[in-house]
Amino acid sequence: MSPNSALPGLPDPAIVAKGYAHPERLVSTAWLADHLPNPSLRLLECNEDVLLYDVEHIPGAQKLDWHIDLNDQTERDYIAKAAFEQLLRRLGVDNHTTVVFYGDKNNWWATYAFWVFQLFGFDNAVVLDGGRAKWLAEGRPTTEEKPSFAPTQYVARDRDDERIRAFLDDTSTHMLGGLPLVDVRSPQEYTGEKLHMPDYPQEGTLRGGHIPGARSMPWAKAAEADGTFKSAEALRALYEGELGLRKDQAVVTYCRIGERSSHTWFVLTYLLGFSNVRNYDGSWTEWGNAVRAPIRKGEQP
Repeated sequence: MSPNSALPGLPDPAIVAKGYAHPERLVSTAWLADHLPNPSLRLLECNEDVLLYDVEHIPGAQKLDWHIDLNDQTERDYIAKAAFEQLLRRLGVDNHTTVVFYGDKNNWWATYAFWVFQLFGFDNAVVLDGGRAKWLAEGRPTTEEKPSFAPTQYVARDRDDERIRAFLDDTSTHMLGGLPLVDVRSPQEYTGEKLHMPDYPQEGTLRGGHIPGARSMPWAKAAEADGTFKSAEALRALYEGELGLRKDQAVVTYCRIGERSSHTWFVLTYLLGFSNVRNYDGSWTEWGNAVRAPIRKGEQP
């Protein structure tokens, strides 16, 4: 499945001009402004700060709370098929609608939500280039009104983690095989100087450093100052040039809990056309606490 072909102007010409492998996965703020009235669109705002939506949001957008809506409330895992099905029915989403994800933090959580939807094979989705910050910076309309859509009869597919998700054992096997691991955290987290992101609280990780063999490429290098993704040429210089990655390689990305690494997963998969990228969502909060999980400190070679 691909983004709804019934929507006019997809792929967005402004996105096509940036040279991506799959320009149909992004839309510009200008495109969205032109298509807001389209009844087949569903906008989902997914933020790190879940209170931002209540202050103001794009007209027609609904709130997607990553803490509650996407994560199991007992086990550290994502919601099961039945819960995902009920979520999309409540949001008025089915296979005839196209979901536009956007959020704060340069779309960290928007790409995270996009990735979770992909676990269920919901492919009819795009990301707003630049997210919430770019929309607000351009002075585009916002509202406090919360829309309501008629519930759907959406039927979810079985969740399939194997294709795009890596677990601890998968990541260990990947490491032992000498395959590419991309650590997208800050340089201080990578070296072990810090156990958490700068200006963020410590979240319980017992050891600092990185997975042996992992290369550092902070997620933010893929974004421009306005939060939009860099051009394909600039991204290739980072991931293929600096890191030496190849599109045909199996790649695993990781960060702290999988949110920043979903941003890099999106870049590699859809903007550069890598064919086998998995996001290790257990990331450092799992690896840094796992008994006998090997850790390296310091700069990359």
